[in-house]
Amino acid sequence: MAESQLQTKTSKQKWFPLESNPNLLNKYILKLGFDTSFFKFYDVYSTEDWALEMIPQPVIAVVMLYPLTKVQEEYRVKENSSLEKQNEKYASGVWHVKQRIGNACGTIGVLHALANIPDSTKVAAITSGSWLDQYYSTCPAALPSVTKAEVLENDEDISKMHEAATSDEANQTSRGSLKDEIDTHFVSIVNVNGGIYELDGRKEGPISHGDVTSETTFLKEACDVVKKFMQRDPEESRFTILALAAATNAEE
Repeated sequence: MAESQLQTKTSKQKWFPLESNPNLLNKYILKLGFDTSFFKFYDVYSTEDWALEMIPQPVIAVVMLYPLTKVQEEYRVKENSSLEKQNEKYASGVWHVKQRIGNACGTIGVLHALANIPDSTKVAAITSGSWLDQYYSTCPAALPSVTKAEVLENDEDISKMHEAATSDEANQTSRGSLKDEIDTHFVSIVNVNGGIYELDGRKEGPISHGDVTSETTFLKEACDVVKKFMQRDPEESRFTILALAAATNAEE
């Protein structure tokens, strides 16, 4: 199918947005097939050390919600232009999918986070035969980002599970109307083969942010990436950070 045809089809789809809510996302990924007794999402209340020290180790992915302001969009367009010139020759082994369904960035962020965790964790935590297992098997990292998107767009099961999550009792706010303009967006920050990558479905591929110093410093270094977004918009406060970290028996 030609690119223009795919875009036309995608434009017909629009989902209700997901909340940046760890309780909700933990229920959601469990339904997708991820065993949250191994790892689950936690709120990260600040990029300062006191808040990072509250998060159990290890941390294997970070998901950020940020405001789509003029300055952020101008930077994204400039960055995307640079990626296009590279013809998507980005790091081997990093899993990336394009987002072409309206308001699907929450699900895209979750998929980016879970697809790039260590292989040993995938084997232990992703249930064999589950939706996640089948989708990742059909869409390995080497498959073009647009092709992964096409598979997602034609999958009724994920559409229904996303829909159910947006009306789940764990939501703290009303999901509103499909006509509402959404001005926030999810991205993921992952550690793949010792490299820190920002993954955004609206960009052409992964954005490299250098190397990870160690497993225990990844959260701090991922939050350094978050700070770059914050520094572009110093007057904005609509940033939230979730860490996919070791599950504990302690009450949240």
